[in-house]
Amino acid sequence: MEELSAILSNKSLVISIFAWFCAQILKLVASLIQDKKVDWSLLLATGGFPSSHAAIVSALTTSIGINFGFDSSLFAVSIIMASVVMTDARGIRQAAGKQAKILNKIIEDLYQKKGLKMERLKELLGHTSLEVFCGALLGILIAVLFNI
Repeated sequence: MEELSAILSNKSLVISIFAWFCAQILKLVASLIQDKKVDWSLLLATGGFPSSHAAIVSALTTSIGINFGFDSSLFAVSIIMASVVMTDARGIRQAAGKQAKILNKIIEDLYQKKGLKMERLKELLGHTSLEVFCGALLGILIAVLFNI
């Protein structure tokens, strides 16, 4: 029970999870504005605006910097990991999403011609640079506001 209490009182962790949650809510709101309907699946979805990956790691990194020092080894580890996560969200996962889109088109064409039945691949996997930037900005803003 002490461990759970310690985890829940970890300010950097709580702030980071809150930043992720805010990004997911913003995805829901953006979808509502764009599509005029609520898509509850977006609360747990990857991809889209803003990047919750960028929000969570930038909130964590900023919170660590504020609480432990921007010259600490902990901050150094956190900023390197945040850079890897955001680069992956922007590059590798976006490329995988583009590949999924092409494969889905091939599957669709094969299904129409040969009657193949295959499950569609998820296409929205990664983020644009703007989605990552806005997610990072959201995370930094939340960390600064909650660490004042």
